[in-house]
Amino acid sequence: MTTDSRLARQTAERLIGSRAQLLKYKGLVGFDGFVDTIAQVVDQRQSATKFTPFKAIKNFGKRVTDAAGKSGNFEIMAHTEKMGGNGPIMAFALSTLGAPIEYLGMVGNKKETHPVFAEFAKRAKIHGVAEPGKTLALEFGDGKLMLGEHATVHEISYENIKKRFGDKNFKKLWKQSDFVAMVNWTMLPHMSPMWKKMLSEFKPVKGDARKLLFFDLADPAKRTDADLNAALKIIAEFQANHDVILGLNESEGQNVAKVLRLKKFPSTPKGLASLSGAIREKLGLSTVVIHAVKYACGSDEEGEVNVTGPFTAKPKISTGAGDHFNAGFVIGRLLGLSLAHSLQLAVAASGFYVRHANSPNREQLVRFLQTL
Repeated sequence: MTTDSRLARQTAERLIGSRAQLLKYKGLVGFDGFVDTIAQVVDQRQSATKFTPFKAIKNFGKRVTDAAGKSGNFEIMAHTEKMGGNGPIMAFALSTLGAPIEYLGMVGNKKETHPVFAEFAKRAKIHGVAEPGKTLALEFGDGKLMLGEHATVHEISYENIKKRFGDKNFKKLWKQSDFVAMVNWTMLPHMSPMWKKMLSEFKPVKGDARKLLFFDLADPAKRTDADLNAALKIIAEFQANHDVILGLNESEGQNVAKVLRLKKFPSTPKGLASLSGAIREKLGLSTVVIHAVKYACGSDEEGEVNVTGPFTAKPKISTGAGDHFNAGFVIGRLLGLSLAHSLQLAVAASGFYVRHANSPNREQLVRFLQTL
């Protein structure tokens, strides 16, 4: 599989000089937020400043197993604390590419934003309605163990947002937004009831423009099939008054297909493009996109498309790649790009991020696209 350099160059040309166009659109993103602490587990300590970390999960696991019936004492050495959560990462990427963003969610209380979101707060207007969850990521040479303290996800509900942010403020923020992204349904247990409430409370009046609504489920395998099926039906209800995009990765796409009782599609570019079309038709949505590791696919009224991504075997970072894909795709749609060009913009945003471990601005993304 090779990247279509012509498509990439055309996308770069559309992105050049897009600043003024993007500034016309106001965006709302929500509602999660986490503080991610990256750490190593000490295997042996040689001195106060020198230690050898566990290199493999299986070695750490054996030490844990050996402690059964006795006790174990493990030292962790944290080396990075960073912003986490599908919403904040996607919103940060959108703002870096030039879209005006307001963020509502788990970024701190009403009076004080958590310090990990300080850089984000310089680029977007953020509103805290709950403290962030906490994730301790133990890094090894062969993977990560993620330990979560996520009690505050239960505080994200329509009632709490009304109480802590204000009913009038929430409705005003929704009304003034040209596009809205609502992500991480899986980890936010009150999201489906919240969507139902928004459907009844945020009904557009005559003359209101259709909003671009982006939904990302975030690994729904953790939830029951009945919950997922109900959530998909609610998402489909938004399509009556808005243009809905459902973003999925490969495994999420197959999971959604199973719940919707669609036939099995092969995990190939053409197969996943057909899957996106089948999901779109079943739910009656405007657009469905599915991103795999090496390519991305989508379906809208134009048809089904697949685009090769700029794959790298040695990414500097992988967490957040999907959120950057989502941000790139939304930017493409705001600019009125075709499905193929929007997918190209999305895979480029993700590809730049995994190579450099930071979110690209427009100029950086243009240069990156020109090299593909």
